[in-house]
Amino acid sequence: MKAESAADLARVRRLEAAGFRAWPASFVVYDGTWLVRLTAGLPAKRLNSVNPLDPGDGDRLVERIAKARRRFEGYGRPLTFRLTPLAGRDLVHHLDREGWPAFGESVVMRCLLGNDMLENAMDHIPLKDVGRFVGAALTVHALDPAMRPGLSEVIGSIEPQAGLFVLDSEAVPVSTAICVHDGALAGLFEVATRDDGRGKGHGRQIVLSALKWARLRGAEEAWLQVEADNVPALALYRSLGFAEVYRYHYRRPPGS
Repeated sequence: MKAESAADLARVRRLEAAGFRAWPASFVVYDGTWLVRLTAGLPAKRLNSVNPLDPGDGDRLVERIAKARRRFEGYGRPLTFRLTPLAGRDLVHHLDREGWPAFGESVVMRCLLGNDMLENAMDHIPLKDVGRFVGAALTVHALDPAMRPGLSEVIGSIEPQAGLFVLDSEAVPVSTAICVHDGALAGLFEVATRDDGRGKGHGRQIVLSALKWARLRGAEEAWLQVEADNVPALALYRSLGFAEVYRYHYRRPPGS
């Protein structure tokens, strides 16, 4: 992972903190400056990972990793580290030496919310019914219905104002998005379009409508996280003016 300037790290910290508020885990504990997040109801890596938050925190790595492993075993989750530019070199080098493979690289992107970007966006009233949104999200993402309680719990725990957006086509959900308005920031989560609805502009429409909603409430900057190999999504976001801020990836012990 490349070295970052103090200004770069401050920007990373700001977006990381917004991400933790916008997508809350059910169990949170600190070990030094490592933020441990665990969620029994959903297996998502973001909600079940160790998040180092200070590049200078590299003490007692073997002992602390073993302690984290025990916490994850208690939740029935594989021990997972989420490494952003805030992870220290000592930790990264230790995981390299121990053979922990990297996977799941994601790109964090941002853009300023100018009126010209949103002038043609459709007004879209977000849902107030969490159950209806979760049902639409399960359909669009083709997820196991057993994930409904966990996803409902996470969405219901979001503390900043959250707009739940569903776009229907012929009375069937085709796209979903969550926009979390947190002061000057608007974070996009769970943006997806059903497989048979892609390439028709649904994703662009729902993203712009969600950002317009947040802009009208005072948001000045939008941000999101997208998997690095999701080429169509990256192309969409870049066409809207989003630019990369930083990347993160996950590590698990060999054989996990």
